[in-house]
Amino acid sequence: MQPSPAPNAAARDFVLRHPILTALALSLGTAIALGVARFSYALLLTPMRDDLGWSYLIAGGMNTGNALGYLLGALATPLLMRRHPAHHVLIVGALGTALLSFVPGFVTDTTAQLTLRVLTGITSALLFVAGGLLVSRLATLHAQRVGLLLGLYYGGTGLGIMATSLLIPPVLQAAADHGAAHPWQWAWWLLGTLALLASVVMALPTRHIPAPPAQASSHGGFDARKLKFGLLGYLMFGLGYIGYMTFVVALLREGGMASRGITLFFALLGLATFASSRIWARMLDRFRGGQSLALLNALLCLATLLPAWTTEPLAVFTSGMLFGACFLSAVASTTAMVRHNLPPSDWSAGISAFTIVFAAGQIIGPTIVGWIADGVGGLQRGLLFSALALGTGALLAGCQRPLASAR
Repeated sequence: MQPSPAPNAAARDFVLRHPILTALALSLGTAIALGVARFSYALLLTPMRDDLGWSYLIAGGMNTGNALGYLLGALATPLLMRRHPAHHVLIVGALGTALLSFVPGFVTDTTAQLTLRVLTGITSALLFVAGGLLVSRLATLHAQRVGLLLGLYYGGTGLGIMATSLLIPPVLQAAADHGAAHPWQWAWWLLGTLALLASVVMALPTRHIPAPPAQASSHGGFDARKLKFGLLGYLMFGLGYIGYMTFVVALLREGGMASRGITLFFALLGLATFASSRIWARMLDRFRGGQSLALLNALLCLATLLPAWTTEPLAVFTSGMLFGACFLSAVASTTAMVRHNLPPSDWSAGISAFTIVFAAGQIIGPTIVGWIADGVGGLQRGLLFSALALGTGALLAGCQRPLASAR
């Protein structure tokens, strides 16, 4: 009688034999870091702004604070992953983000809310960058499925968007029916619960993704200048997309769309985000330069122009589904670019570099759009700025050529 395999060996064998399920588990990390901790704020912006008397500048500044924290976390993550296994950084980031998602439900002070957004950005970056490295390692073991596995990981954000879009409106209504002084606080407690549950499920298989064999870094280490056009295109992506994701729901409310319509809009956006893992998988496998990011930025520019031009339902829903089908695949395209052009020893540095410029763009975007929205033309004019940034990003990314093969 053969002895049964050790628990760790059995778990590692599961990871090797079931890459899709493992990538889906990892995708809960992006569901937490982006779908729950960041993009759900779009559904809470109007209730919090009305209740706390915020201007659009202050409301947008909350996501600027989140992006500032994200930048700090992205800078710290490579240092942490030199001293600790990637899955430890992943789990700490996930649990930290989950716990910090509860706390906004207990405070009404604007400064405290901003501080919490910064801290949540830090833990989200730890989670996001560590997850990106782990899914890259997983993809190395399954060379024929690289684009799909990367797409599944980043597309997990759509799961978070769908969950929050379906659950937040009834929770806000229930809180109002019970006479809660600040109904939006109940929504934050819901978000913390969702993030905590997702963290537990994600942690089980991801710690068994094997690390690659020790390998010396390429001569001179990672040189960001070689990917400068890709990085600049991604900077403009971060600057442009975040304005849409922060303010589009507020724009729809201003345009008179009913709550059910907004729920459907956000849910369809999330569904398209998750489906994007299949839509663009072959493209991510094929192109080694900035072509994928250029195409996706161009489509996002078009999606952002639609609600800036009209709030007619057909245009709005087309915009949401097109935006959802592209925006996290733009993120996946940069991880694919890193894998195509750098040796495995430089993947962590490459992913972190793209994350840093992404965060820098997000710091600027919401505040500029909010400032524009407070003036003549309102939110529609603010989204025109976002579209311009995305169009510029498409042109810059298109200039990025593949490097000499890293393999």
